[in-house]
Amino acid sequence: MSLKCGIVGLPNVGKSTLFNCISSGKAQSANFPFCTIEPNVGSTSVPDKRLEVLTDICQPKRTIPATVEIVDIAGLVKGASKGEGLGNQFLANIRETDAILHVLRCFDDGNIVHVDGSVDPVRDKEVVDAELQIKDLETVENRIKKVEKMATTGGDKDAKKLLALLLRYREALLQGHSCRTVALENAEEEQMAHDLFLITSKPVMYICNVDEASAASGNAYVDAVRAAVAGENAEILVIAAKTEAEIAEIEEYEDRQMFLEEMGLSESGVVRLIQGAYKLLGLRTFFTAGADECRAWTIVAGDKAPRAAGVIHTDFERGFIRAEVIKYEDFVKFAEGLSAEDRRGDAGARVEAAVRAAGKMGIEGKDYVVQDGDIMHFLFNV
Repeated sequence: MSLKCGIVGLPNVGKSTLFNCISSGKAQSANFPFCTIEPNVGSTSVPDKRLEVLTDICQPKRTIPATVEIVDIAGLVKGASKGEGLGNQFLANIRETDAILHVLRCFDDGNIVHVDGSVDPVRDKEVVDAELQIKDLETVENRIKKVEKMATTGGDKDAKKLLALLLRYREALLQGHSCRTVALENAEEEQMAHDLFLITSKPVMYICNVDEASAASGNAYVDAVRAAVAGENAEILVIAAKTEAEIAEIEEYEDRQMFLEEMGLSESGVVRLIQGAYKLLGLRTFFTAGADECRAWTIVAGDKAPRAAGVIHTDFERGFIRAEVIKYEDFVKFAEGLSAEDRRGDAGARVEAAVRAAGKMGIEGKDYVVQDGDIMHFLFNV
């Protein structure tokens, strides 16, 4: 999968600190604007307890998790749509991403400067939104000029449909709303919207970067953000980036968990963020499990069995015959029923045999929509 999330926001809100926590890349993190000039790209594993369970059952030679690509983009300032600061570069970089992780500063710290002199995450959000909306409005206006004549005088039905959508987008943008707030009526409109590549139509998760004391329960700044985005189709995640960076330095798992428990958290905010980014991109996971390898494979929600097979190898998709599917819950259930002796050797194969004997293995054809967590085996012929 080449889909990726872009981390955006004003300078000095914690974007690069967060990137360093979640990515294998290492962005410079410093107390001055534009310390990230070129977009840093990193690929990080997606934590998945199901893969850990499958590994424990099958005891494979190797385990390979799913990954998600994260891009740390230079900070945006007011006037970016007109080229202020690194605006043109910022807008070009964000346009190339598939979803947005919008970091908002929700903590007070006199030692960290704010480009506008005070902490106000709602204002910061509105600054970034306004710049992106201005750029989208420019794009929409230009497209309207191109299709209006074809739609009104040429009788082009497709142009009429596109014009209607563009006019709805323009109305929303003129009212200060992002394109993602415009409801799409059918699959045809969804495709047209995708082909427009509008920045504010991308799915977004607002990341409220808080101090350690607010990591579990949030604070007044977070409450203000929740109220401000209530009308949007958007997710919110509360995370203490500076604290997460400290947690990332702890080598022992038990010590990390103890640190989290002291903060009132059951799991790291970074784990929740990575999993959230994966879902924000519309990605889902299926598994292959055996003695050689347990692996999480990435597909797009709604993909059918042949497309999933093609993720493993193009020949699998080209010569697809059928898929053998075991639900994750069934695999675990039948694994628990194995005796200690049965668990020796290729336990995965023994579980598969037990599932098949119980009639719990699905035999699926080309129209099967793969479900998140499916354990699959493909039969093909080329």
